[in-house]
Amino acid sequence: MGKEILFGTFPVLIVFLVFIGVNVAPFIIAALVLSLLMFVIMRQGGMSVTQKKTSVDTPKTQIKFNDIGGQERAKKELREALDFLIHKDTLKKYGIRPLKGILLTGPPGTGKTLMAKAAANYTNSAFIAASGSQFVEMYVGVGAQRIRDLFKEAKQKAEKNNQDSAIIFIDEIDVLGGKREGSQHREYDQTLNQLLTEMDGITTSENPRILIVAATNRADMLDDALIRPGRFDRQIVVDLPDKKARKQILEIHVKNKPLADDVDIDAIARDTFNFSGAQLESVTNEAAIYAFRENSTEITQRHFSHAIDKVMMGEQTDRESTAEERERVANHELGHAIVSEVVRPLSVSQVSLRPRGQALGYVRQSPQQDRYLYTVENLEQQIMIALGGAVAEEIIYGGRSTGSRNDFEQALHLVNTMIDTGLSRLGIVKVDMVSREALHEERQRILNELLEETRAVLRSFFPVFKHALDHLLREEVLNGDEFRAMIANAKNMVKKDNLEKIDTQLLNA
Repeated sequence: MGKEILFGTFPVLIVFLVFIGVNVAPFIIAALVLSLLMFVIMRQGGMSVTQKKTSVDTPKTQIKFNDIGGQERAKKELREALDFLIHKDTLKKYGIRPLKGILLTGPPGTGKTLMAKAAANYTNSAFIAASGSQFVEMYVGVGAQRIRDLFKEAKQKAEKNNQDSAIIFIDEIDVLGGKREGSQHREYDQTLNQLLTEMDGITTSENPRILIVAATNRADMLDDALIRPGRFDRQIVVDLPDKKARKQILEIHVKNKPLADDVDIDAIARDTFNFSGAQLESVTNEAAIYAFRENSTEITQRHFSHAIDKVMMGEQTDRESTAEERERVANHELGHAIVSEVVRPLSVSQVSLRPRGQALGYVRQSPQQDRYLYTVENLEQQIMIALGGAVAEEIIYGGRSTGSRNDFEQALHLVNTMIDTGLSRLGIVKVDMVSREALHEERQRILNELLEETRAVLRSFFPVFKHALDHLLREEVLNGDEFRAMIANAKNMVKKDNLEKIDTQLLNA
């Protein structure tokens, strides 16, 4: 009613002022500016904080813990925490305090959000979801009010459905739960303070009980007060899957796909080392897309091989290189492959001359087993593999090219890892307390020694370059089995040459 009176009175007032000869232009401009300002504030939510919905009303999902491949330990811990909501009477007998918060941490794409959805289906609790960015506003007090509304909404939903517990899932909690910076008074701090208060239970009742499940990729960025016991009681690491878990994830995602008889899930799991669950799902989807493009009735192992390359390196590009560049790139990649196969047998899965992403060629390695601890020998082998491309160019062309830049960065990173972990001749040291000259000399010593070893390996297997190069330039792809056959032939040739030299020496004697 007030708006109608205002809009009706203003034109009459303007007409009256014009009638008595008053300049009305300043009044009209002021009214327009005020209206625009009020419109912007209304859009930002500054005048209607409580009316803005902060959560997503998530219905019961069909996802269950059995639908999530791998992560057995993480699923077990999460199920146990959810069981505390279900079996409250048993908890009282043991004097167990119910958990207030569970923090899911780990790299992107490992299934943290998926596990939260499975939690909603596992327990008979009200479930609402929100994202950390929904609580960040430029206006003071808005985020804190939304935190209060979120807990209030969870409680009301549980009471409405006659449920005695509720689960609030906050994704990307590091956006609002980051470390507080000294005495600075920020809107983020007020929002975090309100979340800490709500999790302490000062303003909430015991029934319905609220469990907070949050996910983040950056647990190290969270405020210490947020991750202490009594708030987030458990931190569950949802890490990258190992080979067994990768196989389980792949089997889940290929259930609805027509697979050819030659598809080997074990080989795919082996070739996708360090892939996350999201990347594995993308591999199965891209393989199906490749089959669809070819109008194939089944998805073959070749389609999966292309899909792994695409997810790992990016889509194949249309770069047209000169014949000289293609030959140099082929020899460069063969240098990597030869060293890799010599120092780590059965490690080469494929050598490709097809440009993908920023790479003009690449070697896809397939470790026989997942490795999480590295010895000096392991690191030196990896450095030799990284240097193999540049050394191959040196031997064949007498010099290197700019294509070795990333290889050198990788090699230097591995050298620094050796020094930092006490695996170099410097022993156990703190890098900040060692002079730059000493560090430089140790890096150069390691690299020079491994360069000589790499040269010796490539010279011993130099005949492989001729046979593999012709095949690679013609077909653009050389699979691991074919490459290993060439390596075996080269070894036989080396043995034969050595025997002939020995026979010649005996005859001369």
